[in-house]
Amino acid sequence: MRKEQLRAAEAMGWASLLGLTALPHLGGLWGGFITRQEVKTWYPTLNKPSWRPPNAAFPVVWFSLYTGMGYGSYLVWKELGERQEDALVPLGLYGLQLALNWAWTPIFFGAHKLKLALIEVVLLTGTVGATMVSWYPISRTATLIMTPYLMWLCLATSLNYCIWRDNPDPKEE
Repeated sequence: MRKEQLRAAEAMGWASLLGLTALPHLGGLWGGFITRQEVKTWYPTLNKPSWRPPNAAFPVVWFSLYTGMGYGSYLVWKELGERQEDALVPLGLYGLQLALNWAWTPIFFGAHKLKLALIEVVLLTGTVGATMVSWYPISRTATLIMTPYLMWLCLATSLNYCIWRDNPDPKEE
């Protein structure tokens, strides 16, 4: 009976690892579907700063960031174990930042709302920072894994700002 329990626990651990690591990619796939056509039609018409990364970099970077944030969430979840009351804030903030992350693409690329996307990415960046602060006492490794994501969001926020600034909405003037 003991071996069966160990095997079941091990299988559950692997399922949790794979599930939590893959979870962020669900929104990434949806965002990629929304972005694919807009990158060919609408996005090239925008004025963009010369320092923006090439379009080909975005899927590679986001794949890495989604994998890292998912694995980080697994580390926090695993460390908290059965202490569900302790998980509310760190995993709640993680879920909020994930929802905000997934919402940005439909706002920017789907609805072409540059100002709203800027406000949203500022909220996202702050929520990622709060997530990292809440994770630090639980798993420093998970927190460090989130650092490239926060850095990328700072770049993305700057890029979103410049695009909004340089492409005024005629309805807002």
